[in-house]
Amino acid sequence: MSISQSANLLLSRLGPGLLYAGAAVGVSHLVQSTQAGGMFGFELIIAIVIIHLIKYPFFEFGPRYTAATGEHILHGYRRLGKWAIWLFVLMTIATMFVVQAAVTVVTAGLVTHIFGLEGLGGHDPQQVAFIIGSLLLLISMTLLVSGHYKLLDKMMKIIILTLTVTSVVAVGMLLLDNPGHHKTATVFFSFDDTVHLIFLATFLGWMPAPMDTAVWHSIWSKSKNDSDGRRTTLSEALFDFRVGYIGTAFLAICFLLLGALIMWGSNIPFAAGGAAFAGQLLDMYQQALGAWAYPIVAIAALMTMFSTTLTVLDGFPRSLTAASALLFPNRVAHNSNKVYLIWLLLIISGTLLILFFYLTSMREMVKAATVISFVAAPILAVLNMQAIFSEHIPVQYRPGKLMEIWCWLGVFALSGCSIAYLLL
Repeated sequence: MSISQSANLLLSRLGPGLLYAGAAVGVSHLVQSTQAGGMFGFELIIAIVIIHLIKYPFFEFGPRYTAATGEHILHGYRRLGKWAIWLFVLMTIATMFVVQAAVTVVTAGLVTHIFGLEGLGGHDPQQVAFIIGSLLLLISMTLLVSGHYKLLDKMMKIIILTLTVTSVVAVGMLLLDNPGHHKTATVFFSFDDTVHLIFLATFLGWMPAPMDTAVWHSIWSKSKNDSDGRRTTLSEALFDFRVGYIGTAFLAICFLLLGALIMWGSNIPFAAGGAAFAGQLLDMYQQALGAWAYPIVAIAALMTMFSTTLTVLDGFPRSLTAASALLFPNRVAHNSNKVYLIWLLLIISGTLLILFFYLTSMREMVKAATVISFVAAPILAVLNMQAIFSEHIPVQYRPGKLMEIWCWLGVFALSGCSIAYLLL
């Protein structure tokens, strides 16, 4: 078998895992990981590793449930009782507008900087961000309504591959030719510093992604099954998931290294505005690779954030449509496309309201969204656990005893962190 045939075979086995990566590799990576490196150097690499280990089982349970039953994991929630579905719906509605606004404003910032639109039509930066954000949401809605799963699947393979290659090359060049800013660094992470702890909470809230992405992954897996006309096996589902999950961890470390090698010790603060921060991010790549790489990196970064905007805009209404079908089967079962469109229009409307009235600081918006996800994580983790360990799941598909212990340790860790943050 030739290399090209092997590559095509590998890509054909990937699908929902890359959609997960597209949703995960966004604000948490381009913004939070880069800032973590710029503020504290290499210290928080261990935090990336630990949070991925803690959250791993709960994200894996999404595709595992679909492989085991042919259904998405919200069916498992429903078997716990309608209260579990209602809880998921309420938590989703509580977070979706702020989350969508956060990823949209970062994407709008990249568009503004790359195409030099800061003074578009004489408007101030906030008006420009609102206009561009509105256009991004309109384009995304059009793509989702016309293409759905197949379009997302094809786009993500190209986007994630491009970003991975450019990021690895950029970090490699910096490691070979370290600018030396870290020699003058004086800021180190301290658990005694409240500001540092709050940053850690926002950093880990979306690392690697909000916990409800596990539900999206399960629903995307079912969509792939419907598209392919067969149920993905457990081994195929886990391979696809692990490629996406490990890949997001690797890219998070790459972005942290990028921030550490260029910004740490430079005494240059990170910009709070979306366009200004986008300029800083792209300048890092240009400093590492040279001016020739700017167009490639700009396209990769923009497409990455656009993919996040697109997948998040699909994930929320798709999961809410699935939840609505379980809560009101007689009304929704035969009108799922209509219900999906209603939820899609609702999230776009709410996002535009936030962008119009509250677009004062990208940093504060991201902080609010990540902290909400951080506090909600243990609740969704327990629901995923209950669904996958239920008697409805065939024994051969259930995780082993070691995984169950791993889960409880993760739940205690996430719960302890959430309680500590709320007390703080």
